[in-house]
Amino acid sequence: MPADCVSIVAAGHSRFGRLEGTRLEDLIVQVTREALKDAAIDASEIDALFLGHFNSGLVPDGFPASLLLQADPGLRFKPATRCENACASGSAAILAGVQAILSGSAELVLVVGAEKMTHTTTAEVTQALAGAGYQNDPAEAGLSFPQLFGRAARQYAERYHCPLGSMAAIATKNHSNAMANPLAQMHRVMDFEHCNNVSQSNPFVADSLRLTDCSLISDGAAAIILASPKRARAFRRDVQIRTLTQVNDCLPIAQRDILAFEGPQRAIHTALRGANITLADLSFAEVHDCFTIAELLIYEAMGLAPKGEGHRVLDSGVVRAGGRLPVNLSGGLKAKGHPVGATGVSMHALAFRQLTGEPIGLAVPNPEFGLVFNMGGMAVANYASVLHARRS
Repeated sequence: MPADCVSIVAAGHSRFGRLEGTRLEDLIVQVTREALKDAAIDASEIDALFLGHFNSGLVPDGFPASLLLQADPGLRFKPATRCENACASGSAAILAGVQAILSGSAELVLVVGAEKMTHTTTAEVTQALAGAGYQNDPAEAGLSFPQLFGRAARQYAERYHCPLGSMAAIATKNHSNAMANPLAQMHRVMDFEHCNNVSQSNPFVADSLRLTDCSLISDGAAAIILASPKRARAFRRDVQIRTLTQVNDCLPIAQRDILAFEGPQRAIHTALRGANITLADLSFAEVHDCFTIAELLIYEAMGLAPKGEGHRVLDSGVVRAGGRLPVNLSGGLKAKGHPVGATGVSMHALAFRQLTGEPIGLAVPNPEFGLVFNMGGMAVANYASVLHARRS
């Protein structure tokens, strides 16, 4: 086991959803206090703070890193930095925290991810998120992310076969998983027939993409505390980040094959190699299902199935609860919710709880390794982590 791994030793997590009357600052303060309480440490022991937050005009807080200091007087004068990498902003903040510890400049780091989205209209959120696309080609600048991922679904049908049935099965699976997660935004069973058929309540929102294929507009925040190997030994729980890999791809989709998901594939397999494990060693995975077609493509990027055959692991039950490698037991972005800057931190926080035997929602028996994959943009900023339960 690597001796120089940074560990997650505590976590905090708000409910995800439409949190009316709650400001971005309130969310940040809530999860910061929860994480400090979970770690049973004084705030003054924290050496550095990192915030994952996308914003892109969603809220007027354009300089939010020091909002973490509002949680406790002991955080005053601590270095605080905001990290932004679209929907992977949370994982970007975690990587910054890990690097601060590995550099020797910090021993304990607090990482928060947060976003406030539901106070604005769907059209305004869609426009804000579209800023994570390529803006210097008129053919791409006008595309929303539902349109981009709808294009991927259409290309999948042209190259392989129609993916809509598999996409509906993913939506049904993740909504079912979210029923057990008390922090999830949507607690509503979505049966396959509803998700697979276009109707007044499930219209096409873009070419080849139905409403039930889309993740949610959400408010929420999550926090984790990272510790150096030396400091981690003093905590009640210790989950090692065996590897955390970042791979970026070209921003223009015209320069790449969007079905190949090369960035995700490189990130995931680099992380697995770095942890010296294979897919067979994983107990569960939390992956970036911003749209159901994305989760299908991630199965193939992971190597769970050949290209064009991701449906096999759904049909056989491999990725379902109780399967060999359950994916998105939390409900995923699809049903747990997707407060953009919080998502990467949420994935790590829930994986931490799963690996320490204190799961929020569905449990995996005796988990040892977990995979987290968080993605910014159209497979542009790709972060893959392998987490390991360190047993005493």
